Amino acid sequence: MRSTQARPHASDDHERSLVRRTMPRTLFDKIWDFHRIGQRVDGRDLLYIDRHVLHELHAHHAFAQLEKQKRPVRRPDLTFAVQDHTVATAPGRDENTNPSGAAFIKAMRDGCRKNGIRLFDIDDREQGICHVVAPELGIVLPGATHAVPDSHAATVGGLGALAFGCGTSELAHILVTQVIAMKRPKRMRVRLDGRLGPHVSAKDVALRLIAEVGVAGARGYAVEYAGTAVAAMPIEQRMTLCNLNIEMGGRSGFVAPDDATFSWLEGRPYAPRGRMWDRALTYWRTLATDDDAAFDREIALDCTSLEPQISWGTDPSQVVGISEKVPDPAAIDAGRRAAAESAFVYMGLAPGMPLKGLPVDRVFIGSCTNSRLPDLQVAADIVRSRHVAEGVFAMIVPGSSSVKREAEAAGLDRIFRNAGFFWGESGCSMCAGGNGDRGKPGERIVSTTNRNFENRQGPKVRTHLASPATAAASAVAGRIADVRQLVAGAA
Repeated sequence: MRSTQARPHASDDHERSLVRRTMPRTLFDKIWDFHRIGQRVDGRDLLYIDRHVLHELHAHHAFAQLEKQKRPVRRPDLTFAVQDHTVATAPGRDENTNPSGAAFIKAMRDGCRKNGIRLFDIDDREQGICHVVAPELGIVLPGATHAVPDSHAATVGGLGALAFGCGTSELAHILVTQVIAMKRPKRMRVRLDGRLGPHVSAKDVALRLIAEVGVAGARGYAVEYAGTAVAAMPIEQRMTLCNLNIEMGGRSGFVAPDDATFSWLEGRPYAPRGRMWDRALTYWRTLATDDDAAFDREIALDCTSLEPQISWGTDPSQVVGISEKVPDPAAIDAGRRAAAESAFVYMGLAPGMPLKGLPVDRVFIGSCTNSRLPDLQVAADIVRSRHVAEGVFAMIVPGSSSVKREAEAAGLDRIFRNAGFFWGESGCSMCAGGNGDRGKPGERIVSTTNRNFENRQGPKVRTHLASPATAAASAVAGRIADVRQLVAGAA
């Protein structure tokens, strides 16, 4: 593990910090500077991490490094772990239901026991996807730093936290030191204004944004999402928005906390209580970008006329509105043309054809992007008194055991089962297929996940990313559908 020696001339660094604090600052600057404890000789800042959550797919490698080095976890009280990526979703599952995941599950259990880490195991009442469990339990809080060995760590930025995905070596470093070494990202603000139309959600907004800026449009930036459309979003939708931040290359993404955030967090198991809540609330209300604070880049998107979006290609920027046709590669920017031509071949599409009406084989509603209770409620409202089309296999996988219980208490599971959906146990499931939930070669899937890369949901599987509303409508129609037309009886 490399040295974390602070660089010389710390007094000069302190003076620069004081200058920054007297100037208008972005919310990113406030959180970063508060947690910055030094700088390495290579120029990377050392950032204190308030809490972090591990999952079984990568944690065992970090535990093995620590054991080899004979080093303990520095703050097991700030460290949490879940079983999510490889766990089976079949009812009555156990650690051996998915044989390929059994070794990961057991290694996670052993590592957490040896290091005194709270594990939300496969049979725990709070088990679920790391990015769903952490916010719903209040493990992540406004203004906090958070790290997860998963690229979609920024999901929790919907609460106003600054979260980072990390690799296995970085994870081991965090476990031992409680800091992460990072180059300070640049600052971007994305203003999303206007009022979203019926059946248009944060997923549609995020897909449109990625289509506009590209998969590298936010590379090297920490992104603050702002504007009237964001302010009107429920917390769960803000998390969906931040979840997709990595798909345009962002290092982290977040929304400034507000009264809706505080109400959502109050009373959650790991959130402050009593006087500590009052003190936290006083601090959280300061977490906003100052007037006249400078950003390195600003983007604006008017969402007023936005329609439901759906991906047509093999990266999350290859997206069109549901009523639009797929583009002609000849009309695409030269920098993206080769990728588009390859995507057409893989997806079995022709230039200028509509996606709406294209037959689908499978529908998946779940993942850290869209598996919270409001996501399931939206889907249930659409499939109520309807049925999955013949020949379509449709799955609902809640993001956590808590979400599953709440959905069942509200009768959503009965609605889905009556409509012909599979109702699963919580976990990552088909997002990357790490638990065996995969499509068959050549199948076309409408999925609420965050990535549509080639072979991600199974060899030769063709994935179309969409919102829960569009996915549910497509399951019922048996083809890619405009949910607005289905609800209106025109599909």
